[in-house]
Amino acid sequence: MQEKSKLIKQTILLLEDDLQLSDTIKQFLEYKDYSVYPAYNAYEAKDILYEKRVDLMLLDVKVPYQNGFDFLKEVREEKNSVPAIFITSLNSVDNVERGFDIGCDDYIRKPFALKELLVRIEAIFKRQLSSFKKSIELSNGYTFDLANNLLLKNGKSVTVRTKELKLLIFFLKNPNRLLSYNNIYNELWEYSETPSQGSLRAYISTIRNIIGKDKIETIKHIGYRYVKQ
Repeated sequence: MQEKSKLIKQTILLLEDDLQLSDTIKQFLEYKDYSVYPAYNAYEAKDILYEKRVDLMLLDVKVPYQNGFDFLKEVREEKNSVPAIFITSLNSVDNVERGFDIGCDDYIRKPFALKELLVRIEAIFKRQLSSFKKSIELSNGYTFDLANNLLLKNGKSVTVRTKELKLLIFFLKNPNRLLSYNNIYNELWEYSETPSQGSLRAYISTIRNIIGKDKIETIKHIGYRYVKQ
């Protein structure tokens, strides 16, 4: 079994049309070991949400095509609960109230210190982590230790290949969510690697043996869903 490691980097959608500020935030957060997907307008942000796994959204309000408030409102209406932080120059109490009413998790007024942004981001991820169970009961005597990224059977660690482990974690952290082939390819394969549908089918077969065959639903031509009651 692998040593404890950050197998899956937490990913952040950054919707900010100021190119210099966007690049500054991106470089800072990547230095802190996050993956950052920059978007410079609402259309690009929507494409990223559809194609990528996103753990957190940083949203400016005054952006092209659709303002950040309306963007998040639409995201929430689609039952997407990914945490969101507004980063904006709109500093009135009414704007702050509107942001939280729509469904943001935090609201930061510009200008802000990058360290403050990091503190706010980490606070949200810590709350999420504390809400997860430390271990998840699967089937056939399997459990998964989320704190240490360990698969156990009857209390003993089980060796799992890296991509299978990544896929298992991906499913467990996204219950009842449709994960497209692109979502999974981007999660499992590095930029320099070529995704393999045949390999993915083999990984899915392994995961089904662990989670239960009926727990991984195939959505024809689209992707897979981990079904959790």
